[in-house]
Parts: sequence; C-alpha cells; structure tokens
Amino acid sequence: MTDEPTTRDRLVTAATRLFRQRGYDGTGLAEILSEAGVPKGSLYHHFPDGKADLACAAADWTASEIIRVIDDSFRAAPDWRQGVTTFCYKMAKLFDILDSADACPIFGLLFEGPDQDRFRAQAERSFDRIITAAASHGQALGITAEAAHEAAETFIIGFQGSWTLARTRRKSDVLRGLPARLYGPLPS
Repeated sequence: MTDEPTTRDRLVTAATRLFRQRGYDGTGLAEILSEAGVPKGSLYHHFPDGKADLACAAADWTASEIIRVIDDSFRAAPDWRQGVTTFCYKMAKLFDILDSADACPIFGLLFEGPDQDRFRAQAERSFDRIITAAASHGQALGITAEAAHEAAETFIIGFQGSWTLARTRRKSDVLRGLPARLYGPLPS
C-alpha cells in the first residue's frame, strides 16, 4: 500500500517546482492549484497567508531535501572531502535531470516576493539548517565543531555559487569540479 501525498504536500511540491522554474513573481496561485490538483480553499486552509506562506514552506522543503542528500552523501564517506565530492556528484546528476533550467527556491526568496524581511529570514533559516547538517557530519568525521561549521559554510557558499555558474553555462561539470576548487586536486 502506498501513501498518497497529503493536500499540503501536493501544494508544497507543486509550488517548489513552479517557483524553481518561473520564480515567485512568475508563478500564479491558479497555476499552483492546478499543478497540485486542489481547490483554492485547501490552499488557505494549510497556508493562511497564501502564496507567501507557501513560498516559505517550499524553501523549507527544499532545505530538507538538500539535507537528505547531504546525509546520504556523508553517511559512508571516509572523510570530509569524499562526502563533499559525493554530494556534488549527486547534485550534478539532479542538475542534469532538471535540464539545468531550474533555480534554487531558497535563493530565489531573497529577491522576490512581497515581504523581503520575511523571505530573507526564511532563506537564512533554510541555509542555516543545511550548514548545520553538513557540519554535524564533519564532527562525526572527527573535525572540531568550529572547524566543521567553517568547512560546512565554505562548502555551501561554494555549492551555491557553483549551482549558479552551472545554470549560467548549462553545464553540470562546474558542480563536479567544486571539490577540486575547494580542496585542490586529488593526489595521484
């Protein structure tokens, strides 16, 4: 027996996909409702502030998905660099699947929408969650808490920039090359 996604889940995943493709301002509520296959009343039941609440939920969902990939990448990694490398390769594969056209819905919140302060705060919370998750893996690999946080923040800064450059060039190799740019070439 499979679990059907809840109405809330369908709204969040539809909004996430559309915000990635068209941005916050370029996505209408009618499109989200149609994509999710739910009536308008369901939107306001789950998200009283409508599209703004939904955008924050989309950023939170995206952060959770990125954390899931981080966890999968670092779980069996023998060291920090291998975890980062695995993550970058997984995200490059996702980039290729998405056909390089999609933006990061977390990053997009910083520049769009009616409530800049609210969206900036949501983006900051989402990025902090991602950095904390990566840092916890660094600590599990024996890196001190301070150094792990620094390494995680540097990695996420590099990743966000490499995703943007990969989108611009429409080439996922930028993502695969990030570990060497951050840590130097692998020893022969």
